[in-house]
Amino acid sequence: MNPKLKNIIRFTVFLGIGIFFIWIFLRNLTADQKQEILNSMGNANYWWIALAIPLGILSHFIRAMRWKMLIETMGYKPRNGNMFYAVMIGYFANLALPRLGEVSRCTILTKYENVPFQKSFGTVITERVLDMMMFFFLFFLNLALQAERLSGYIDENIYKPLQNKLHLSYDLSGAFTFVMISFAVVFGIIVLVFGKKIKENKLYKKIKLMALGFVEGMKSLTKVRNIWLFFFYTFSIWALYLLMAYVVFFSIPASSGLGLDAGLAVLVFGSIGIMVVQGGIGIYPAIVAETLVLYGVASEQGYALGWLIWTSQNVTIVLVGIISLILLPILNNRKNEKA
Repeated sequence: MNPKLKNIIRFTVFLGIGIFFIWIFLRNLTADQKQEILNSMGNANYWWIALAIPLGILSHFIRAMRWKMLIETMGYKPRNGNMFYAVMIGYFANLALPRLGEVSRCTILTKYENVPFQKSFGTVITERVLDMMMFFFLFFLNLALQAERLSGYIDENIYKPLQNKLHLSYDLSGAFTFVMISFAVVFGIIVLVFGKKIKENKLYKKIKLMALGFVEGMKSLTKVRNIWLFFFYTFSIWALYLLMAYVVFFSIPASSGLGLDAGLAVLVFGSIGIMVVQGGIGIYPAIVAETLVLYGVASEQGYALGWLIWTSQNVTIVLVGIISLILLPILNNRKNEKA
């Protein structure tokens, strides 16, 4: 298939999935509820949303500086400006197609800093591994902090409706636990019996390569000049992600009184939506709405807030990404002329 046609199809599919999730959320709402969503967005305090933009830019700049530290372990000295432009153009490209951003920013370093593509791409994988580790840490931290709320939500919105629908007289949560344990036992038996065949499977080999890449990525961290600064950057990136979402809470009255724990829940569950659907379009606001139901926020207002957060983050990426595309060749040409 023609690569351009393939990319157009992929983009269309992801956009279609996003529209589908929007339809899923809105289909059962009344006209008044839909109007409430529009009113919440229209009456929001956009100064708080504007505050999220510099926080986002700062997080992306810190990411560029962290990436630079990995590049420097291979003996290269890329310029800060090019690192930042490459990161922003990569984010911009990722809005269109998954993984296009990683390729784009490595290509930029190859062109303007003479860093071999394969070497810079290896550092991007290391970055992704670190971010996934950080995400899993925050995910389980969030589960621990929200255990009671999540348990009540699952019981009220999943177990009980399913139990009533199936006309069951016993506790479905206990049956679910039994099923999960049984599944784990059966899975273990399958691994023991068909272990050799599983190792020959393409999916297994792919997972194994990813695991080896993870190990190599971790080894490369030992070469970082200031490892504590590197981990400080990593923590700062996610702290700013949290603040980017949390400050938008103050833009509407329904969420203005919520604490950082609610912000953490939105960050974690919203990130899952971004992983599932490219850019999180359509699904991110719906996840935010369902998450804030745990904190007593009406789903209509939570949905409006989700769109405000999503829009502020993506407008930042689009605007700064376009500016970076314009400035990158201009500033580098001037530097080359001076040299």
